[in-house]
Amino acid sequence: MTLDTVPRQAYPEGGQAKAILELIRRCFASMEGRIDPPSSMHRLTEEAIDRQAREGEVWIIGTPPVACVFLIPQAECLYLGKLAVDAPWRGQGLAARLVEHAVDRARALGRETVEIQVRVELVENHMAFAKMGFVKTGEIAHDGYERPTSVTMRRAVG
Repeated sequence: MTLDTVPRQAYPEGGQAKAILELIRRCFASMEGRIDPPSSMHRLTEEAIDRQAREGEVWIIGTPPVACVFLIPQAECLYLGKLAVDAPWRGQGLAARLVEHAVDRARALGRETVEIQVRVELVENHMAFAKMGFVKTGEIAHDGYERPTSVTMRRAVG
């Protein structure tokens, strides 16, 4: 199967939220029991995805989607969240393609950096994002935790 790897924007109420939610749930399932606190994916709904598409951006690759990313413009950066690539499509550069698209969007929106939060326990993700040009800029703790639970990583747009 040939896949068009050009990201396309998902629109609210466009009928894609269910497939995006299922993709994220499949991709994030491997984190169960590895991260604490549990992923916010458990609170994600189709309505929340439609809201994200309205208030921020949701980009997908494939029909049905085999990869997705949420982009949230913030004052100082473009926040990249819920990056997911379905297992059969991993290793083909789709995550990197979505990250490069996020960099392009950040530039278009006048942001100087793209930021991502990566769970402390997911060391392989720290390395993958470092290979894509991200550098660790800090750590944060989720509410109720005294220890760091996530690593903040940023990539300059320039």
